[in-house]
Amino acid sequence: MTTNTPPSVNWRTHLSLLLLALVYIFSYIDRQVIAVLIEPIKHEFTATDTQMGLLSGLAFGLLYAVLGVPVGKLADRYSRRNIVAICCGLWSLATLACGVAAQFWQLLLARMSVAVGEAGGMAPSISAVSDLYPKERRSLVISLFMMGPHFGVLIGLALGAWIAQHYGWRHTFVAFGVPGMVLALMVWLWVKEPRRGAFDDAPAPAAAAAPRESLWHQVARLLRMKAFRRLAIACGIAGLTGYGYGVWIPSFLVRTHGLTLAHAGLLFGVASGVGAVFGALFSGWLCDRLVRRTERWQLGLPALGMLLALPCALGFILWPAGGHWMLGSLRVPHALAFAPLFAFFASWWPSLSYSAVSQMVGASERSVAVALLNFFVTLFGSGFGPLVTGMLSDLLLPRMGDDALRWALVGLMSLMLPGALWMWAAVSPYIERRKSMSLGSAVAA
Repeated sequence: MTTNTPPSVNWRTHLSLLLLALVYIFSYIDRQVIAVLIEPIKHEFTATDTQMGLLSGLAFGLLYAVLGVPVGKLADRYSRRNIVAICCGLWSLATLACGVAAQFWQLLLARMSVAVGEAGGMAPSISAVSDLYPKERRSLVISLFMMGPHFGVLIGLALGAWIAQHYGWRHTFVAFGVPGMVLALMVWLWVKEPRRGAFDDAPAPAAAAAPRESLWHQVARLLRMKAFRRLAIACGIAGLTGYGYGVWIPSFLVRTHGLTLAHAGLLFGVASGVGAVFGALFSGWLCDRLVRRTERWQLGLPALGMLLALPCALGFILWPAGGHWMLGSLRVPHALAFAPLFAFFASWWPSLSYSAVSQMVGASERSVAVALLNFFVTLFGSGFGPLVTGMLSDLLLPRMGDDALRWALVGLMSLMLPGALWMWAAVSPYIERRKSMSLGSAVAA
């Protein structure tokens, strides 16, 4: 006889969360480190900004986005732990291949291979994390997991820039690829595969119905859900601005503020990473408390964060070059004071949005739902954010000269306003969806 008694949360639970979070950190390091390698790669292969936008964006984002949904379907049927471990090993091996590419097209293929591996990392992990802890702690726990990108930015930009400055850009890929392969083995051996829906209201039979549906019918049904559709559009726009910003700001600091590559990566990585870590923790903690009053805050809080992040981004980009502080031997531009503020508020939407999706569907289809949301974030964000920014920079170059990248970034970041409006438009449908799920669970019980 089976039981629906929730399992206990113990040291193995916390170890599993830690290892899955480390996997996400390394996935983001391997994804984001290209930002501090744009300038040396561009010079070695005599590439344009548009080509570098393709390498850092669309070549990665398109494959990642397309493959993520079918891998999510597999994760809803088979061991999520094993899928994460295998994919982590694959993308780490592909990262090593980036370091030995002799021609631009070879580097492009290697980056695409990184995307193939990373497509199976995030969605299965969030699905597993959602089943490791009670739902009243889910926003905070997913916020802890979602700090991966912020630590990834901090480590990838700061350490990656230092390695590239002293040993060359190829050694940077090697330095981050090897530890990822070791981590893949640790996940395989030590991560706990949780029971699906262990802490959910719905009984096991109701939660088990979704996987019998074909993938395309399941995707179509999720997209017909008004709350999911509006949330996906909002996150796609936010991803477009976030990825374009993250990839091109180090080059902006080099070109506009005259920093070296190592200093740009260090200062931007530390400022953004620290601000984002505190922002993610704060938003998860605050959301878990506010939703006890009304669940509107689950999506209202990320909409507010996007609105507050916009002026911080514009202040950073438009602040005049020249003024700086001295931090030991480091020259810190005054504009950089806006970077941690932007990161603090911009970190609200990712974790709270993925947490909302995990509570919008049953346990048996969380991986597909998260992967589908990630499709929008990655395709528009990683796929088009860097590429669009690079194309705008090339188009503005004849008229704007050295300020072309600055104004390309201004245009990109202004899109955060419609992103916040779409997020707010998803609040009411989300409340309706949560009420219908609660009613269905009560009837089933």
